[in-house]
Amino acid sequence: MLTIFYDGHCPMCTTEMTHLKSYDKDNAIKLVDIHLDDFDSLYPDIKFDEAMKILHAYYHDQLLLGLEVTHRAWTIVGKGFWVAPLNWPVIKRISHLVYLAIAKYRHPLSAMLAKIFGIKSTNCITGACYDISKNTDHRRK
Repeated sequence: MLTIFYDGHCPMCTTEMTHLKSYDKDNAIKLVDIHLDDFDSLYPDIKFDEAMKILHAYYHDQLLLGLEVTHRAWTIVGKGFWVAPLNWPVIKRISHLVYLAIAKYRHPLSAMLAKIFGIKSTNCITGACYDISKNTDHRRK
């Protein structure tokens, strides 16, 4: 079982997780939103601040980070060929740097992509997200 800890306040991240799960016919992937109220007590080994910087997952009791998670997840659902180039020697270094930049700016990127593709969006400013349609504050306490 692969357990992925993702930012559920990020429309781009949530869209990818939904897409991934649509291929998970064997239910081999468990998705955990790091914004769950009891996340810290349920998963004390996963630090929220670190999980906000880079995607975390557990696979057979081994911690995976960033593109390791992406590669393992898509491989499990039989689509590993989509992400295989991310592990090629020269591309791996570049893709990791690109991943870190995307992860860092995922909320502004999500807002832009939401406008372009009509993805459900929240308004995120300096790490605080506000659901405009419900006027709710989603800041982590």
